[in-house]
Amino acid sequence: MLLSFRQEVETVLAAALESLDLPTDDLGIEEPPEDVPAVLASSAAFRLASVVGAPPPEIAADVAAAIDASATDYVGDVSVQGPYVNFQPNRAYLADTLETAQADDYGALPSKDTSVVVEHTSANPTGPVHVGRARNPILGDAVARVMDYAGYDVDVHYYVNDAGRQMAVFTWAYETFDEADLDEPPERDRIEYDLVRYYRTGNEFLETADDDAVEAAEAEIQAIMQGLESGDEATFERVSEVVDQVLEGMTDCLSRLPAEFDEFVKETRFIRDGSTDRIAERLIDTDLAYEDEGAWHLDLSDRGFEKDLVFLRSDGTSLYTTRDLAHHEWKFEEYDRAVTVLGEDHKLQAAQLQAALDILGNDTGRLRDVIYSYVNLPEGKMSTRAGTGVDLDDLLDEAIERAREAVESRLDTRIRDDELTDADVDRIAHQVGIGAVRYDIVSKQPTKPITFDWDDALDFEGQSAPYVQYAHARSCGILAEAGSAVDGTAIDTGVLTHDAEEDLLRTLARFPWVVEESADELEPHSVATYTRDLADAFNGFYRQCPVLAEDVAEERRNARLALVVAARNAMANALDILGVAAPDSM
Repeated sequence: MLLSFRQEVETVLAAALESLDLPTDDLGIEEPPEDVPAVLASSAAFRLASVVGAPPPEIAADVAAAIDASATDYVGDVSVQGPYVNFQPNRAYLADTLETAQADDYGALPSKDTSVVVEHTSANPTGPVHVGRARNPILGDAVARVMDYAGYDVDVHYYVNDAGRQMAVFTWAYETFDEADLDEPPERDRIEYDLVRYYRTGNEFLETADDDAVEAAEAEIQAIMQGLESGDEATFERVSEVVDQVLEGMTDCLSRLPAEFDEFVKETRFIRDGSTDRIAERLIDTDLAYEDEGAWHLDLSDRGFEKDLVFLRSDGTSLYTTRDLAHHEWKFEEYDRAVTVLGEDHKLQAAQLQAALDILGNDTGRLRDVIYSYVNLPEGKMSTRAGTGVDLDDLLDEAIERAREAVESRLDTRIRDDELTDADVDRIAHQVGIGAVRYDIVSKQPTKPITFDWDDALDFEGQSAPYVQYAHARSCGILAEAGSAVDGTAIDTGVLTHDAEEDLLRTLARFPWVVEESADELEPHSVATYTRDLADAFNGFYRQCPVLAEDVAEERRNARLALVVAARNAMANALDILGVAAPDSM
């Protein structure tokens, strides 16, 4: 129902443009700039300027004059500010917003009856998850969450690279070296920290050993790769012994974010079931395939690529992309849509994969990629193989400790002694610390690189998770003090006439279409922006509109309590979309 305002705006705007004989293919409806006092605005006048041959402000004025808002249920004031046609909802819409937002699931949209698989993280199982890759699970988890809220039937997958050279090297090293050969004890008491030492030792051996020893090792590594390619069960079990253990530890780490998966899909699955071979055969049968020195290539020059796609090596083994083609065709069989979250270093590979899928006759409109830039710390880049850099576990540990210090420094001595136990402080530190990391990363546009900054991430007064979390805790505190349930259906919104009340109501009304648009565009950072706007609006309401003061009339008190319930629900669910905890107290 609360998407109706936007739908009504679309209807009356399209009718107005049609009455002026103007094209209606792009209505330009968007959330307006901060200095534009509206819930929705249309920037269509910019686009129409070249069509009409008039300045955008003049076109906007003509369009606004042609709009008939009286025929709608929810469209109230229509105004013009420069080139924008601005739309405000009427009181009926605000009343319905307040009623609907009393539900715990406010912001969750009806089912779209569309299945989606979101693949994210998919880091090679060679050791602990590092900070440089942390953006993938955080962004991917938020994408999956917002699509779930938007009504999609979402499954989350981790694609396990268990067939490449790295895993062959790891398996060889694990079987070759003993504990005595390893230089250092594991950094943590978890399996992937133990096993990564074998991987590092193996790589060091391959770089420093004499030629004969390296040649012998390479022969064993190649045999493992060939065994996987041929579907040899014994080889698969050898590699799985390493992969499964490392993956178990990596999963424990990711669960701290939290980032959880419905299925771990192994690359070798598509070798063993023959689908990779069938992909290679189908590619060879196209007019674009050619053989060069025994290797098979796919000519993609007509599609704008300078580099062709190699899909079979000269020794007959497949490449990662060949297996991923089989993987994606399986996705298309199982799901209506597929979303893949990838680092910027995979951008070319992803584009080539889409081109190859199209050549094979797939509807690539069902596949969308979310490309992100990496997260850096001031210390610099990180490398699993070299054993340098910062693990995600280290970042999360430090986040919790820094959050504990920040929380304790804010606590009044009386509150600390009388109301918050040590367990409460531990809980809040964990919620704030992990939330700060997630929020700081997901709030940025994916294509922009991030240098993580502790002061910004843990700023209780800034654009951060703690700022929003504190607003949510404040709303919970008001409701706890009120001590009674609020029935939103019996509330008279007519008494909510203060500017801060109306601003909060209008901000709450935006939440459903923020969810819709964020899911459509695969941009969870839009939800992060919204949470800051919502916390700002709630804090303004809190400062200016007493809820439980003795001189507040009962009718207004009840209406304001309902507004607090609505704000609490919206803040909790918006934070949930971002994977950030919503504390009841701080």
